[in-house]
Parts: sequence; structure tokens; C-alpha cells
Amino acid sequence: MTVNSDIEREVHAVAGRAKDAAFVLATLSRSVKDAALSAIADALVKRTDEITAANAEDVERARAEGTSPAMIDRLSLTPQRIEAIAEAVREIIDLPDPVGESVRGGVLPNGLDLRQIRVPLGVIGIIYEGRPNVTVDAAALCLKSGNAALLRGSSSAFDSNTAIVKVLREALEGTEVPVDAIQMVPGRTRESSTALMRARGLVDVLIPRGGGSLIQAVVRDSTVPVIETGEGLCHVYVDADADLDKAVAIATNAKAQRCSVCNSAETLLVHEAVAEAFLPRVLASLAEVDVTVHGDPRVLEIAAAHPTEAMVVEATEQDWASEYLSMDLAVRVVPDVDAALAHIRKYSTQHTEAIVTDSLSTSRYFVARVDSAAVMVNASTRFTDGGEFGFGAEIGISTQKLHARGPMGLTEMTSTKYVVTGEGHLK
Repeated sequence: MTVNSDIEREVHAVAGRAKDAAFVLATLSRSVKDAALSAIADALVKRTDEITAANAEDVERARAEGTSPAMIDRLSLTPQRIEAIAEAVREIIDLPDPVGESVRGGVLPNGLDLRQIRVPLGVIGIIYEGRPNVTVDAAALCLKSGNAALLRGSSSAFDSNTAIVKVLREALEGTEVPVDAIQMVPGRTRESSTALMRARGLVDVLIPRGGGSLIQAVVRDSTVPVIETGEGLCHVYVDADADLDKAVAIATNAKAQRCSVCNSAETLLVHEAVAEAFLPRVLASLAEVDVTVHGDPRVLEIAAAHPTEAMVVEATEQDWASEYLSMDLAVRVVPDVDAALAHIRKYSTQHTEAIVTDSLSTSRYFVARVDSAAVMVNASTRFTDGGEFGFGAEIGISTQKLHARGPMGLTEMTSTKYVVTGEGHLK
């Protein structure tokens, strides 16, 4: 895409200011950064009305454009959600500062003292879709880890993000942290995102958060290094040795607890040995929370033989590859664990997979062969989350293998450098 030169200059100017701020941030003490985060948390709560008023404009526009309920849920902010966002910032304050942590080291045989320590990445650009809470999470994590944040949310959340960034920057004015440590990338068009992707030398890393099309566009078009996050086509496999009570509860929770997030389950795989007993029970449970089941022929057959209130439709090939982010669930009966693994290998986005089984050997077999960022044994996929893992708020779930994989907390927001100290050593 050709980028308007004026837009490119604006974006690069913002990135240049971020680079200057990152230089200062890199050496700030934990107490200074934590004081700034405390000011941010307090400001969010104090100015809730201002933020929700801006968010209401975004939500009204989204409804008028026919946006799906799931996407509107991701977009919406309430006083309760803002309080939860502020609390997440306070939780980050309580976390250890990774900057300066010694990763490894010691005295070499020649007497040189070698230390590998954690350092900030520098300037981090975050390109994300309509979840304005990401604006705060990303800014807070970047600040605590000594990085400057360039925030490029979607146009659907433009008013919300503008209001939030204003609150965050004004909160920093009374602290020792540079205001330009948190900036919103100017522009509402795709050109501004492209300009950010091409700001190599000014931006150290880009992190896209959103659907597959967004992530692939950033990976394809960016000259800045990218950490892939977000897309979650998660599976739950119910084994022949599963406790069916647990399996019903886990499958229902994984799908319906909050369907619009990347760690919700999109496909349920059921061993044929328990399909007859399990499917009527799980279909009834899913019906209670209004989940539509997209089933294979065996699922349709069992559903017809054991009627429930469930809405069951025939699955298509596209269903197995769909990240619904809605109250829809693809369900397939498989002959064994190897067939389940083959299905996962073909369709998974390598985010999170779960197995429900009382067989230790089968669980070990499954865990060893699943190539995803997280594997759950007798637990819901919804636990793949920085907060649930004890990392505090997260920048996203990395589904790649280089630099970071899984929930990206503070430690994953750093790189390292080697510090070598001698006493006049010469080679």
C-alpha cells in the first residue's frame, strides 16, 4: 500500500518522540514507574464518566453499522469494567520489575565477570482491534517494563481510545515518566497502520492483537519485527476415560463463560466410546446458555436420537477452521486420541488445547504431541491468560515460537544484554 507522505511524517514523528521517551524510561527506577502506574489507575477511576461517554459514541456507531453482539461486547466499557482495568494496573504495580534482572552469569576462567541482564525492548507498537481495555493493558505493561508504547487501535474504538490515552498522558504529567512514553498513533485509516509497520529504526517491535486477517496483514507488510498474538481456534477433547461430569462443565465453560475472547473453545472433539453417553448431556448444558452446535453426522445422529433444547446444525468444512468468537461450537466425534490430535494439528492456531481424561498415560501422550502455546489437562481453555497465570495483565497470547510464547507478561516485554567487567583485560 502507498502511504500518504503527510501521514507517514506524522506517524514517524510520534515514533521519534517515543524513541526519546524510551531512552529515559530504560533507566527509571521501579518506584518512579510504579508511582506513574498508580497515578494512571487513579485517573481512570476518577474520569470514568469521560471515558464511558466516549465509549458510548463508539458503541452506538457499531450498532448502527450492524456489528455483531460479540464484537460490541468486546468494545463496550462500563464503570465496572473500568474499575477492573484500573485494578489490573494496580496488580502490575505489585509485580517485580524485570529490568536489570540477572538471567545468568559468573566469572569466566580468564577472570572476566560476565552477566546477562534484562533490558527493555525499546519502542513497542501495538496494533489491535476493538477492545479499548487493551489500550490501558498495553500502556501499563510497556511502562512497567521500561518501554514506550505506540497504540494503534481500530477505528471502531477511536473515540474510546482517544479519551483513554488523554487520561493516561495527563496522569503522567505529574510524574517523572515522560508523557510521550504513551502515545496514540495518529490517523484512523489503514495508511497510519502501514506507516507504523514501516517505521523500522524508530519502532523496535510490533505486536498485533486481533483476528487472523489483522495478524497476517501485519506479518506480511511490516518491516518492523513482529510478535504474533491473538487468534485462538482452541479445542477441547473429551477422552474415553473422561469424568463426564467434569467434561460437561469444562466444555460449557470453555465455550460460554465469555465467547468473544481468544481463549474460548471453538471446537469440541469427543471420543466415540463416550459419545452416546456424553453428547446428550453436553448438548443440554450448551442449550441452557444458547450455544448453537455445528455437528458432524454422528453428532447429528445422536442429537436426533436424544432430543434436547439444543440448536444443532450440520457442520461444514469451514466450521472446523472457524474462530467464531460467538455462541457457536463445532463438535466432532473421533475414533481415538490420535484422530483428535490429527484434527488439532490440521486446524489449530496453536493457542490452547484441552484434554479431559482420568488416564495419566493418555494425558501425557496428548500433552507431548500437542504443539500449542498452552495445553490444559482437566481444565478450561479460559485459563490461558496472563492474570490467571499470575503474570498480571498481558499484552496478548503469543502463538509463535520465537522470543515469547503464551501469555506475554512483563518478562516477555524485555530483551537482554551482556555486561562484561574486567580489570584491564586484553585478548
